Amino acid sequence: MSRIGFIGIGNMGAPMACNLNNAGHEVVAYDLLQENLDQIAARGVKIADSPAAAVAGADVLFTMLPGGSQVESVYLSHVFRVAKPGTLMIDCSTIDIESCRTVHDAAASYRFPMVDAPVSGGVSGATAGSLTFMAGGEQESVSSALPLLEILVSSDIGK
Repeated sequence: MSRIGFIGIGNMGAPMACNLNNAGHEVVAYDLLQENLDQIAARGVKIADSPAAAVAGADVLFTMLPGGSQVESVYLSHVFRVAKPGTLMIDCSTIDIESCRTVHDAAASYRFPMVDAPVSGGVSGATAGSLTFMAGGEQESVSSALPLLEILVSSDIGK
């Protein structure tokens, strides 16, 4: 099983992180809102005190953030500085193409595999583990991400 960092534990991110955790992965999550962290801590997800602490030592990082500027800030100011070499980055935020390209290009320059995986299915889909992802990136990166995305697509864990 993987150690997964998860940044962005809101309405969508919280159930996604919990489903990954319930599938046997060690999930360490960060969010700006303590109440979001408290809710998932009660469900067994480990809590980090910063974005850097969530990604430190992770094999995979998921992000689920509200906008392009937040995605850019998290990756450029925190993630790329501390992630171990080879950490697979999976951004599930629905953001503008310019921010997506900026982060993807930066990941490539740091030699991190990255998958852009915006999601459809809403909070009920996130809770039920029945989301739909539109995944893009290098074929090897997407292939590496698929086993984790499949947990969030066809899971009965949250039901």
